[in-house]
Amino acid sequence: MTQPLKALALVCSLKPSPAPSSSALIAQQLLDELAGHGATGELVRVVDHDVKPGVEADMGDGDAWPEIRRKIAAADILLISTPTWVGHLSSVAQRVLERLDAELSETDDEGRPAMFGKVGVTAVVGNEDGAHKITADLFQALNDIGFTVPAQGGTYWNGEAMKGGDYNDLDETPEAVASTNATLARNAIHLANLLREHRYPAS
Repeated sequence: MTQPLKALALVCSLKPSPAPSSSALIAQQLLDELAGHGATGELVRVVDHDVKPGVEADMGDGDAWPEIRRKIAAADILLISTPTWVGHLSSVAQRVLERLDAELSETDDEGRPAMFGKVGVTAVVGNEDGAHKITADLFQALNDIGFTVPAQGGTYWNGEAMKGGDYNDLDETPEAVASTNATLARNAIHLANLLREHRYPAS
């Protein structure tokens, strides 16, 4: 029997649990959408863990990244969810990308980069502009590392310019965001199944 697809959401909020987080909210909505297609999911709020700075797989001295890395290795779909700060992704998201850099030197038994065959998707929230630039940066980094990005593999919400308010303050999910979330999940599942059945060529 084929094992269900696994999805891992790395929430890159600056707020530790249990503080409300818009990044966590949209990530959970996406995990729920993926679950509707039969995928299992797990959410990790990165700031709750002592992820050391660096570009190695294990920075030692209590580094929490190796355990998160094991979860990434076991997942078929990786979601990075980040808030927007001064027009950029969060420092936590940047650290995740820096730690993922170590995967560039990891290969499977047939010589393929370790992240080949995994799907990468993104979510961005914020009460300021910047979501398109952040999504582009995340897509490029994920692709460099070896993830495959599906069509419309990024979702986002931006609040009205120069106003307050956060995604988790909304009374309901805007139709455009809900529709994009559904498309992202559907395409991510489709792509993950294709990559499971048809692996990239080995070097």
